[in-house]
Amino acid sequence: MRRPQFIAEHARNARGLLGRLIAFIMARETWSQNLRVMDALRIEQADHILEVGCGHGRSLTELAARAPQGHIVGVDPSELMVEIAEQRTRPLIEAARVEVVHSGVESLPFPDGVFDKAQCVHVLYFWKDVETSLREIARVLKPGGRLGLLFRTNADSKAIASFPPEIYSFPALVDVSAALERAGMDIHLVEDGASQPALVLAMKR
Repeated sequence: MRRPQFIAEHARNARGLLGRLIAFIMARETWSQNLRVMDALRIEQADHILEVGCGHGRSLTELAARAPQGHIVGVDPSELMVEIAEQRTRPLIEAARVEVVHSGVESLPFPDGVFDKAQCVHVLYFWKDVETSLREIARVLKPGGRLGLLFRTNADSKAIASFPPEIYSFPALVDVSAALERAGMDIHLVEDGASQPALVLAMKR
């Protein structure tokens, strides 16, 4: 059964009371996949980490725990999600260990080469231009920096049938891998996305 378009729209850019409810549901539904990406990234204690599409901010807390001497930055295009993430991570923000920024992925407000790791979980579907977005993420990573990217692909027929194509775009795994290569990143791990979300781990050259 396909999800209603207005529900999917709030997943892309949450607003109001319904957006808050969806944020709560997403925090529960995607948690195991967030942990899967964090484990693949092999986070070190002093890492500077960027989460693109940080949403409700639950992952920011876990990332801060895994990198106690590092700095964690979450970006999200939804003002509501930024507000929720800031509320969730307030003590860490006050300790200057976490920062939450209202921003899309196409133009990240950071200098070149400042992050050791970056992760994106279930957000690629909403990007207007995957190629531009991946180049921008690569730009802010240090040489040797790693990106963990998790998403459902066009091989997942159940996902395609469940989400409105006006909002969700499910790319081919090979196309995303090729875009990463063109963005200056080498693929180090690919876990196929036919029966579960694909996980791609890439390293900046």
